[in-house]
Amino acid sequence: MPRTPRVGTRRARPDEQLSVVEHLDELRRRLIVSALALVVAFAGMYAVHDALIDVLTWPLPDDTGRLITLSPTEPFFTTLKVTFWASVLIALPIWLYQAYAFVIPAVADQPRRVVLAIVAALSGLFAAGVAFGYLVVLPVALEFLTGFGGETFNTQLRAGEYFGFATTMLLASGLLFEVPVAMTALSRMGVTSAQMYRTHWRVALVGIAAIAAILPGGDPISMILLMLPQFALYGVGIALSARFGQEPLWRRDEEPDPV
Repeated sequence: MPRTPRVGTRRARPDEQLSVVEHLDELRRRLIVSALALVVAFAGMYAVHDALIDVLTWPLPDDTGRLITLSPTEPFFTTLKVTFWASVLIALPIWLYQAYAFVIPAVADQPRRVVLAIVAALSGLFAAGVAFGYLVVLPVALEFLTGFGGETFNTQLRAGEYFGFATTMLLASGLLFEVPVAMTALSRMGVTSAQMYRTHWRVALVGIAAIAAILPGGDPISMILLMLPQFALYGVGIALSARFGQEPLWRRDEEPDPV
């Protein structure tokens, strides 16, 4: 009896007939890799947590003052939360790749160069999104929100709430920049197509505006700043889908016209 090939964390080929146990084994291995990536990232971020906190407080307006805490344990747990979310930001590209490598081979074959290009695109776009949120969106949002009603309110920022706001904003900005990769992956699976993206571009723009509106901040300026790059990235997603997309699933079952 021939031995069943061990899948491990390599990408299973679409023509491989894997049992449920083998699929679960591959999923378990990918979850272990993802967990190890988070542990390593957490250890690295905790080693430099003081510098990390300084980096996250840089976008605050100069007249904000020091962040306040309201309990003896809040500085410790706030530091752990900041370290954890920074670790998530670092480990997320690896998580996205593990999810991509587990799902995509079930419906489409992927040459190694394509997989490497996807990994580079995932990591690069996510890093660009985090940088955009940090350098552009977050300072503008904080300037507007902390200065609103300045003559009426004495604004003091609590450390835990501020760091939660900042890390959520950066995480959301990084994920939004993954739009071209998500569009390409869906078209590669045959779920969507470049033509569909072109046809429903108005719906996509409304969706982009809605997502930007519900993100942390909510002020019109940061909303516009988040929306503008998404329009360009949506166009990039259409171009990539046209180049790398597969024939849509609903067309594969159509019978060819008789000659």
